[in-house]
Amino acid sequence: MPSFDIVSEVELPEVRNAVDQASREVGTRFDFKGVDASFELSEAEITVAAESDFQIQQMMEILKAKLVKRGVDIKSMEEGDIVETGKKATMKVVIKQGIEADMARKIVKMIKDKKMKVQTAIQGEKLRVTGKKRDDLQEVIAMLREAKLDIPLQFDNFRD
Repeated sequence: MPSFDIVSEVELPEVRNAVDQASREVGTRFDFKGVDASFELSEAEITVAAESDFQIQQMMEILKAKLVKRGVDIKSMEEGDIVETGKKATMKVVIKQGIEADMARKIVKMIKDKKMKVQTAIQGEKLRVTGKKRDDLQEVIAMLREAKLDIPLQFDNFRD
């Protein structure tokens, strides 16, 4: 029986490359000369540090541009609040991996509401969609691509 998986994954090496490129650009830009501004990446969390919240917003624009160029969907970023302490402002950005349980239930409900002839099962942080016909599965993929969800979705492990 044909099936595929719905996942929400981010390639962390691409994120690391984008952070490196963004920190190089911040180091060479004129408006950041003599400013203590930096990006730090640890696991799936980026710490953005600068002297003011305006500079952090500028750095975030640079980072988003680099992520888009490297093929990373910026919907997977969850920006924290800007925390100012003394002469330093910091912000935590978390890279979200996997589909959360409530979002998975929402996707399953969307598929069931369309009354498509497929079965959807939640398997941890991914969804497995199974159907009798390949065309039914392709309809599900098309429907989910059109839906405006706030997480990036990938469709992999397609089996006939």
